[in-house]
Amino acid sequence: MKSANLEKLSPAIEQFMKDRDWDQFHSIKNLVMALSVECAELVELFQWTPEEESNQLQSDPKKLDRVRDEVADITIYLIRILQKTGINLEKAVADKMRQNAEKYPIAQAKGSSKKYDEHE
Repeated sequence: MKSANLEKLSPAIEQFMKDRDWDQFHSIKNLVMALSVECAELVELFQWTPEEESNQLQSDPKKLDRVRDEVADITIYLIRILQKTGINLEKAVADKMRQNAEKYPIAQAKGSSKKYDEHE
């Protein structure tokens, strides 16, 4: 994965919205709903796709482009949510990873797809 500079993306996205006077439509509720729709559009690209084929996107440039576009839409809405809520993404991810490490200790979770409350 190549790194993404959110500090560079965020102002560009904010300016794009400001130039079009779209901020008036970007309540947190509307942004969350839009994010959900874009996630569903990404899911739709893989619906009924065999597991093995889903992992071979590099061999289908057209589908990879469609996936890239949906991931971009998802990222744009996620950044708008971060802007509106003031959530620090880096801190939120670090905090969540600590919580997940507690719920999924290596000794119990390694190689297992069980949910944390199903581990013995």
